[in-house]
Amino acid sequence: MFGFIRPCAEELRVKELERFRALYCGLCHELGREYGAAGRAILNYDFVFLAMLLWGDAQSCEYCYRRCLPGLCRKKCVCACAAPLTAAAGYSVILAYWKAEDEVSDSRGAKKLAARAVRAFLRRAYKKAAGKYPEFDAQVRRDLSELSGLERAGAGSLDRPADKFAALLSSAAEAGREEDRRALCQLLYHVGRIIYIADGYYDLAEDLKAGTYNPVAARYGLKSADVPPKARESVLETLMGSARLAAAAYELLPRSYWTPVTENIIYLGIPQMINGVLDGTYRVILRGIPKRSGASPGQNGE
Repeated sequence: MFGFIRPCAEELRVKELERFRALYCGLCHELGREYGAAGRAILNYDFVFLAMLLWGDAQSCEYCYRRCLPGLCRKKCVCACAAPLTAAAGYSVILAYWKAEDEVSDSRGAKKLAARAVRAFLRRAYKKAAGKYPEFDAQVRRDLSELSGLERAGAGSLDRPADKFAALLSSAAEAGREEDRRALCQLLYHVGRIIYIADGYYDLAEDLKAGTYNPVAARYGLKSADVPPKARESVLETLMGSARLAAAAYELLPRSYWTPVTENIIYLGIPQMINGVLDGTYRVILRGIPKRSGASPGQNGE
């Protein structure tokens, strides 16, 4: 995954933002505990969102204070180890490894060398994660192989390659509660479509310059990063359609400890990201997430 799924921070209450930051730090510590430095290097916001979705309807969150490399002199409030964090950590390692493997096959030059280095760096962590989650590993391998085939063939469709990535991500629903899996599968499927298409649009100029496959360029026959208004409107309609379907699936899930944050992501964060990617302001949005304070999210019974 690519780090696109995050909240609209300015619309979160302070305690909700603190909880989100603590969960982000908790996932980082869980990646480090389970997979070492290689695990921490692949931390991204998308799997924080997955961890929140896997939390269940009755669980609260325990907090503790730990030091981390960016600030060894000061402890941070982080979410303590929990099963959803462990699953999200393992899934993120598996997906990162196979993404690097895919880039080794499809890239050239410096990008290929960088992908080889990432693959080697992750290999030990991947073997451990694949041993814990063999079914997810097999699904990722199968779907990425089919996706690579479509990309090498230059598929002139947004839906066909996006479907493969969406199916891959939807398989993470198996880590959720059995009664929630159908809705969670649909939610993750449409989030996967959004991530794949948004990433293609975001990387359009870079991919055209490198001469590598880009689903948006292939679909609309683009030779430059200047997207015609009709093509842009079509991409916007596709992305917002998936956002609406993701929201419909989300409404079928029970409320949980993380509902205030996940609601923000579904109804504000994802639309904000889509509009930011399409109008070229997404980098500004990334810098707009405020810093966390030193307060504990669990204080005063909150």
